[in-house]
Amino acid sequence: MVKRILETDWLLVLSALFVFGAGLLSLYSISVTGDAWSVSGSYFLRQAIFGVIGIVLMICFQFFDYRHIVRYGTHLYFLAMGLLLLVLLFGRTINGTSGWISFGFARFQPVEGVKIALILFLARFIIAKRSELGEWVRILASLVLSFLLIFLVLKQPDLGSALTLAAIWGGMILVSGIRFRHILVLFLAGVAVISTGWFFLEGYQRDRIEIFLHPESDPRGSGYNVLQAMVAVGSGGVTGKGVGYGSQSQLNFLPEKHTDFIFATVTEELGVVGAGAILFSYGVFLFRAWRIAERARDNAGYLIAVGAQIYFTVQIFINVGMNMGLLPVAGLPAPFLSYGGSSLVASFTITGLLLSVYRQGRKGRQGTLGAISSVGDFSLL
Repeated sequence: MVKRILETDWLLVLSALFVFGAGLLSLYSISVTGDAWSVSGSYFLRQAIFGVIGIVLMICFQFFDYRHIVRYGTHLYFLAMGLLLLVLLFGRTINGTSGWISFGFARFQPVEGVKIALILFLARFIIAKRSELGEWVRILASLVLSFLLIFLVLKQPDLGSALTLAAIWGGMILVSGIRFRHILVLFLAGVAVISTGWFFLEGYQRDRIEIFLHPESDPRGSGYNVLQAMVAVGSGGVTGKGVGYGSQSQLNFLPEKHTDFIFATVTEELGVVGAGAILFSYGVFLFRAWRIAERARDNAGYLIAVGAQIYFTVQIFINVGMNMGLLPVAGLPAPFLSYGGSSLVASFTITGLLLSVYRQGRKGRQGTLGAISSVGDFSLL
């Protein structure tokens, strides 16, 4: 048993745990009541509890054969759709988004589980339908099915998560062996959608984009978040002001300092050194995810690893970008770093799936998805 536990991708695990630890350190410094050991008043302790749950799930999924999990991709898809409908009907609204389901003292955000479900569903769909459907039919069918989830997420509204789901679909389809001319058509269609998307955004979403371009135009209103985050990032200097001594976070000038803008909190307190260490850890994590995909035993493992890599890359890129004023505020958490039990548990769960792909890959490769040439390896689906 000990040998099985040691046979894991430790660089992937340690990089995730380092970022998680950095997040806990920042949450400890901005504990709501000042009592970091009170469950009711501490972001720190609640995040630690969810972290333990996530790590246990990561270990469990590491020892599952991901191919057996992929079998239930379709079931997970319909479960995800049911949860999103439930959220729209009975969800709790926080900061204008009805994305939470409450159970007394606890609440969770189903969209984080939906991201995992979409990865597993697309892995199954792409493989199972390759021999049954033509390439265009397969692309359009996967788009329609994915868009149904994206549409329900947009209705919450949660633009950041919708973008993540769209990126997962796009990335997994692009690596599924489609022809170049189809890639070109998808690219042009994407440009057209982005060009006309402005007219379909909610008013507050348009404001975020306009404020991103000119935050100084409304420094006390819509531009406040962006400007305070930029001040926090810039004031940290090289080594930071010290844990618990960040003026923007400790004096509550920085909004959502524990969730959307925790990277700004970390940078203010730990400086460029701390922020650089977190970005380096993220880089190591993404590199190892890419290597796991590259060495996957089969197409199912490759697709899961690619989907996981997209999930992390998009959320890291958007969160760090909006903290530095380089991207509009999209309300996406930084994986392992931001406060939030649903996001944290989902991130560790996806890491567990990556470790499962890694373990199976060490047993021998049956072919990669440079071109999906055979579905014979997936008769279990």
